[in-house]
Amino acid sequence: MARSVIVTGGFGVLGHAVAEAFAAQGDKVARIDFVPEATVALPGALDVGGVDLTDAASTEAALARIVETHGGIDVLINVAGGFTWETLGEGSIASWARMQTMNLMTAATITQKALPQLTRSADGRIVNIGAGAAIKAGMGMGAYAASKSGVHRLTEALAEELAGTSVTVNAVLPSIIDTPTNRADMPGEDFAKWVQPAAIADVILFLASPGARSITGALIPVTRGA
Repeated sequence: MARSVIVTGGFGVLGHAVAEAFAAQGDKVARIDFVPEATVALPGALDVGGVDLTDAASTEAALARIVETHGGIDVLINVAGGFTWETLGEGSIASWARMQTMNLMTAATITQKALPQLTRSADGRIVNIGAGAAIKAGMGMGAYAASKSGVHRLTEALAEELAGTSVTVNAVLPSIIDTPTNRADMPGEDFAKWVQPAAIADVILFLASPGARSITGALIPVTRGA
């Protein structure tokens, strides 16, 4: 039976790869994004653009549309987020708040609003995108790593909170992802060592599958270029 799957940040490179992977196995996919319209179409997907996932009313309206169209929510994949590199001494304190908003508060808000539907599912799944850089932050990574560390703690705490339900909560922790933006920002790097979006999608598909029913609260590194 086709499941109802939501991918936040679904119009981006990683979000599209994840949404495409779920659609390919026959699931009903909804892509939510802050951007009004997707630049790359995904046939059969329900696209809900222009959504501020830190705004409760906007998030609730998006979820209501998805539930009405797809009949519920079985899987929530929190890809939405952002990145910054700047040192504390020369950067902006506002960036710390911005990273918390983009990476942590988006995931916390939609997850809270989706929980009533997810807990009704026979096999509810939540998968968050953490970061390998949040395990040990390098120079200039403080604001980003702090926000992704928050995603890790959200994952662990919510897994315990939902221990008595059908819902599992896990996170994948990618290293550098091979995207056009990262290639443009780091042209001298060895791209072959970077993780492919499709490889991350494969791990997420497993965590959302019945085979991963006993895995919850896990922070899973995804670091190999292939």
